[in-house]
This record gives sequence, structure tokens and C-alpha cells, in this order.
Amino acid sequence: MLDRLPLFPFRSPAGDPFTPVGAEQLRALDGPVTRVRLPAGGWTWLVTRHEDVKQMLRSDAFSADMYRPGFPLLRPLPPQSPEGRRGGFIRMDGPAHLRLRRMLTAEFMIKNVRRLEPLITRTVDDALDRLAAGPRPADLVAEYALPVPSLVICHLLGVPHADHDFFQRHSRILTDRAAAPAPLRDAITALRVYLGTLIETKRTSGRPGDDLLGRLVSDRVRTGELEIGELIGMALLLLVAGHETTANMIGLSVLLLLQRPEQWQRLRTAREAGLDALVDELLRYLTVVRTGIPRQAVRDTTVGGRRIAAGDPVTALLSLANRDPAVFDHPGDFDPYRDARQHLAFGHGVHQCIGQPLARAELRIALSRLAHRLPGLRLATDPASLRTRDTAIVHGLAELPVTW
Repeated sequence: MLDRLPLFPFRSPAGDPFTPVGAEQLRALDGPVTRVRLPAGGWTWLVTRHEDVKQMLRSDAFSADMYRPGFPLLRPLPPQSPEGRRGGFIRMDGPAHLRLRRMLTAEFMIKNVRRLEPLITRTVDDALDRLAAGPRPADLVAEYALPVPSLVICHLLGVPHADHDFFQRHSRILTDRAAAPAPLRDAITALRVYLGTLIETKRTSGRPGDDLLGRLVSDRVRTGELEIGELIGMALLLLVAGHETTANMIGLSVLLLLQRPEQWQRLRTAREAGLDALVDELLRYLTVVRTGIPRQAVRDTTVGGRRIAAGDPVTALLSLANRDPAVFDHPGDFDPYRDARQHLAFGHGVHQCIGQPLARAELRIALSRLAHRLPGLRLATDPASLRTRDTAIVHGLAELPVTW
């Protein structure tokens, strides 16, 4: 019976990294809430309408705890002790989730991210200096899209910049749903050991440092509000989430805009409000988290007119919700003048991405500075030949050869 269901996650049509679900895959869906099968076995309800996704993600009828039996998984969970699960608050529910999230809320408020913008700009300009001085063509993913957000999150957390390659390499394994259990376990272990050593050094130091981890050590660990194991898990979550999504957004956004020369040139002169609107439309149109947001029903409920039983696996498909014609006119078109603020690229409800102000600032600065410094930037290959990271939890390009 299950083998008759459409296989999820979906892939973009060949040669089109911007279309999240092909026409044939859309035809296989029998409604706005439909069953699909999963590569790791089992199935999930797939919720695709904008309003239904919002309802689901703000409802306490669904759990985010991936360790619950029957939770919709894209790959088998690696063997992991209970200690190794601590601190990953996006996989927690209720008071446990809110307790850890609230410790970070102030760090990612817009006014505090504003104070980081000079640092983001310096990081971007340094990367552009290296890019401009290097050989051509260059791979914009490896030389710009990946290092910029990686270096920013390392600075924010208080992780030595020299180690950002280590984090990039292991983060790629963590976000690859095709990764085998052993490499996945080893990557998690390596990152937790590194972060544990760094945090312990801060804890035993007289001056933990004026960075996020240092402040959490001073204000939360030393007061007994937060345990070391929890802080390691929080740091791991922020480190991986803090650069993987933004890096993929930068690469895909540049590819999209280079194929629209008038929009590429507009980046050089647009005011901040115009850049913010452009970033929202890029987030809506590209929606790099194309594997959706998985949940499990904890009680009987209804979504989109479909009865969902307690224990049922459910996945909110953000990419289709962001192309709902009931919310966005001509949703399959990229329109930089659109008011796209209703998009759900960062999720919705209590688990909505806490780092979205930082991600927005990084995208705005990275794209505008790139266009200003390299106005003649152009693709150095046929866009149809570009490889995408098809097995990644976060959609993106494997490479982007450019010249100028």
C-alpha cells in the first residue's frame, strides 16, 4: 500500500533549482493534506496550503520531538545517548523548549543584530577582497557563500575563526539526509567534543568573553540556570543552523539574480527598504528548507479538513505554502516588487527560526556588497549544468562558477 504513495522529499525538475515541486509530483498529490511515503520507511501527512501550515505550526496538538516513536524521519536516527540530545530546543515542546529559547531571545533581537552589521560588512568585504584577488573563474559557493555566514556565526558564538572549516565540513554531514549513521554519529561527536572543550575553557576562565557562549556561561551556567550539556546542544544547533541555510540562500539568490540583469544592477543602488523587500521575495521564492517541518500529532485534530489521529506523522511543506495562490498572486513568478512578508520560510509559531533577523541582515549585506564590488559578475558555466545538493535537508547549489 505504501509503495503507491508519492515518495517524499520531492526534487526540483532537472536543470531548474528554483522550482521546488515538479508538475508530475504535484499531480500525484490528492489534496492540500495528503499522504506521502518517506525514504527511511513509513509515511507522513503532507500539509501544503499556507493557512493550514500556519494552523499546524502554531498548534500544541503537534510535537517537535523527533525521538517519539512514529515521528516522520528522512533518515534513521544515529545511536545517541540521552546526554547527546540535550539542548537541541527546536526538537522540544512546551516549557522545556521555551526555557532554553528565552535564554537566546535577546541575542537575536533586531536592535542587537543591528550592532552586528558592521562586523557582517567587514566579513563580507574581507571575503570579497580574497575573491577579487584570486583566480577566475571562481566558485562563489566555496569562496563566498559558505565562509561569510560561517565566520559571522563563529564570531557571534565566540568560536575561533580558524576552525570554521572544521564546522563547515561536519555541518555538511549533519544536514545530508543520505549520510550513513556512522559518519553522522562521528560528526555529532566531534562537534560536541570541540564545543564542550571550548565551553569548559570559558567556564574555568576568569573572563569567559564578550560573546554569546561567554555570556551564557557567565549569566546562566554559573548561576545554575543552565547545565553544560544543555549549552553544548544549544551551541551545536546555533552553529549548524546559523550558517547552512544562509549559505545556500546566498548561492541560489546570486544565481537567480544573475539571470535577471536588471535586478542584479538594481542591487547596487537600492535603498535598505527595497533590499529588505527583495530579501523577503527571495526567501519566499527559494524556500531552501524544502524537506519541510516534521511533527507528530499528540491528540486527534483536524488540519485542512483532514482528520489527523493522535500519533500520526505530519510534515508542513513550506515551499508549497510559499507558493499558495490564495496568498500570493502568480506565486510561481519571482517578483522583487511583491510584498512577500507573509512568507513562511522561517517557519511559524513558537518554533519559528530565532535567528531570522541575523539571516536577513547577512543576505541583504552579502548580496548588495557583492553587486557593488563586482558589478560585472556573471556565470562562468551553463546554468543548466549546475549541480544541486539533492540529498541535503537544506536545498542549495554544490558549486557556482563565476567570473567578472
